[in-house]
Amino acid sequence: MSDTARFALPLLESGQAQKELTHNEALALIDIGLHTVVEAVATNTPPASPLAGQCWIVGSAPTEEWAGRAGSVAGWTAGGWRFLPARDGMAVWNRATGRPAARVDGTWEDGVLRGRALMIDGQQVVGARRVAVPAPSGGTVIDVEARAAIQQILAALTAHGLLGA
Repeated sequence: MSDTARFALPLLESGQAQKELTHNEALALIDIGLHTVVEAVATNTPPASPLAGQCWIVGSAPTEEWAGRAGSVAGWTAGGWRFLPARDGMAVWNRATGRPAARVDGTWEDGVLRGRALMIDGQQVVGARRVAVPAPSGGTVIDVEARAAIQQILAALTAHGLLGA
């Protein structure tokens, strides 16, 4: 029997008997992978009493029924565990942290967002990191409190990654 290239979903074969078994297996895997919500990321031990439809991202050192399935999406179904191979670009919602998790360069990143800009109501509020801004110096009138405030603002912007160091 052959499988699809990306997620190893079983394909129907010409002249195959009991095609419904292959079709139902493919539907079970699609159900796991479509708009996936996982209970946790990087879990190595299968839960003792999973509910049908619950999914987990298998950790790097899986045990028991998950052995050999590192990084996969494990979903519990009426027929037992089903596994979807992880592919770069996959995204899931991690119920444990309330954050998205995505597969990037062969690993799962929990809570990391990537992009070029942050837009709110059509206005860019955060963009690419800018060069460092020098702290104030010189001048004929020195306001110590204003300089301290500006230095704190620059330090905060640098700490948040919005300005270079």
